[in-house]
Amino acid sequence: NIESNLNNWSIADYIWGAKIGLPNLKSSTLKTSFYQFSGWLTSILVAILIFSACSSSRISTSPESERTQMERDIEYLASDALEGRATGEAGEKLAAEYIKNRMMALGLEPRGTVGYFQDFKVKNKDNPHATEFSDDGEITVRNVIGYLDHGGDHTIVIGAHYDHLGYGGFGSLHAEGPAIHNGADDNASGVAGMLYLAEKLKKNHTANNYLFIAFSGEEHGLWGSNYFTKNPTVELASVSYMINMDMIGRLKEERKLAINGTGTSPSWDILDKIKVKGLSIVKSEGGLGASDHSSFYTSEIPALHFFTGQHEDYHKPSDDEEKINYSGMSMVLQYIEKLIAKLDDDVKLAFTETVDADQQSRRSFAVTLGVMPDYLFEGDGMKIDGVRPDRPAAKAGIEKGDVVIQMGEYPVDGMEAYMNLLDKFSPGETVLVKIRRGNEVLEKTVTFD
Repeated sequence: NIESNLNNWSIADYIWGAKIGLPNLKSSTLKTSFYQFSGWLTSILVAILIFSACSSSRISTSPESERTQMERDIEYLASDALEGRATGEAGEKLAAEYIKNRMMALGLEPRGTVGYFQDFKVKNKDNPHATEFSDDGEITVRNVIGYLDHGGDHTIVIGAHYDHLGYGGFGSLHAEGPAIHNGADDNASGVAGMLYLAEKLKKNHTANNYLFIAFSGEEHGLWGSNYFTKNPTVELASVSYMINMDMIGRLKEERKLAINGTGTSPSWDILDKIKVKGLSIVKSEGGLGASDHSSFYTSEIPALHFFTGQHEDYHKPSDDEEKINYSGMSMVLQYIEKLIAKLDDDVKLAFTETVDADQQSRRSFAVTLGVMPDYLFEGDGMKIDGVRPDRPAAKAGIEKGDVVIQMGEYPVDGMEAYMNLLDKFSPGETVLVKIRRGNEVLEKTVTFD
């Protein structure tokens, strides 16, 4: 609990991303006063230090110092002191203050509705563990928005969500009770990447303007991005395209980067021409998906989602900072910057509706296996990147790494085929599922629930 730990925290710990507070706050009056005004103190303390860091040699053009700054950002955003950054709660508000002050230090103009913040209320208490809902069920949600004005006619939106799951419960895959879900990859990595690009784009690729948005409420259903596209703080017609970074911190050994939304503009043909040594890309055309690019796609704005893949720590307390692949993040960000450079001509990209958009928007699956697909898999079938306990696949003995090649009488030749088949079966129905495990083809009996 943030308030209960005030006695033990130091300014130094807080400033470089661990905790908040002042030493020796013994009296309850002082503690209460500090807690009430912590946002004000946070703003001043972090602004002073970050400004000092950005105007010194802390942030230079060398790859090592850039990596170190990303590490500082993730260390803070994924620290226990922020208690998992649950939407609308105290830890997420501290994260918003930190992001605001980083934007200030980088010289971004405020482009929220009040300074850098765009606040709005949502009446939807779908998280039984949330504590910040008012008596009428409303929660205050806060986007953080900064702007680089290069005098161009068009603006590029670069976004990443900064909320996570708090102590778990809603959306968590952790079954052992409440625990802090730090969300280092999901999505402190995306926010750190956004701030890295803000630094890079201050003086480079200046034909376009850039709007940087840290979205809240993504874990609840894209609340922040949905609200922004309906209440934009720049002229939405001026937006050329949107780049979304969600989970870019765990590039795997095969160095495959998933790019979703590649069918949303004919201009995305350029993606194959961009090369970063050692990095390969896996493209998916659909404009809709479970992240904030979807809100821009439905507003008819070309949008790409960058993603380094699922992993065993997804939505668990073990998604911690020490597991971030910083060299992999640098490769991803190098690729994105090269893409931006290729499109630095102040021309508005044409929008294309993806062929599966209408089908996806209406889809609610009749059944599920209870697995996490490997979205980077390029072979035949649907490779499993994680199996949820006590769900149909787990009960049938299907394991992570297995490749589903047939369900009932239907072959599974890829992700889209697998998704379509989930509407072919009914809860309670038992089917034979063929999987490939290594060099073997096995048959498993699955009962859908």
